[in-house]
Amino acid sequence: MDVLIVVDMQNDFIDGTLGTKEAVAIVPNVVERIKTFKGLILATRDTHNSDYLSTQEGRKLPVEHCIKGSRGWNIREEISALIKEEPIDKPTFGSRELADRLLTVNMEEAIESITLIGLCTDICVISNALLLKAFLPEVPLMVDASCCAGVTKESHEQALEAMKMCQIQIL
Repeated sequence: MDVLIVVDMQNDFIDGTLGTKEAVAIVPNVVERIKTFKGLILATRDTHNSDYLSTQEGRKLPVEHCIKGSRGWNIREEISALIKEEPIDKPTFGSRELADRLLTVNMEEAIESITLIGLCTDICVISNALLLKAFLPEVPLMVDASCCAGVTKESHEQALEAMKMCQIQIL
């Protein structure tokens, strides 16, 4: 079985408080990738509470975003409409729940490959890619660069290079 992970394609990261023109630009690619993917599709959703600014992340990035229940927390509508499984809420960059879910899936039916797409390449995509590489080291891991965007173009490219070094294939 092939698995596609759609990382944090939420309004706040696309055109909201932390949005970028690069994030807006990948939306059609993400929609097309999901539509043509054959296999299990899972999505993650960055999730924070109203006390975000008092957390370590909030002190280092003092921009409220992805507050549970807000418009910005929601996955972009045209993407959400294509995903059958309930998104995995994650309060941290990497999702332990996602890793646990994929370990369970792999025990039931061997995972042939995992492809990650989404936002932000240099924070949550790389964090989840490395986490999954640790949990499922023999499963080929790929990142589709045309369906990812970083905080900046430079940090996007740096994250792709770092993942290459960790034996993650960049498409």
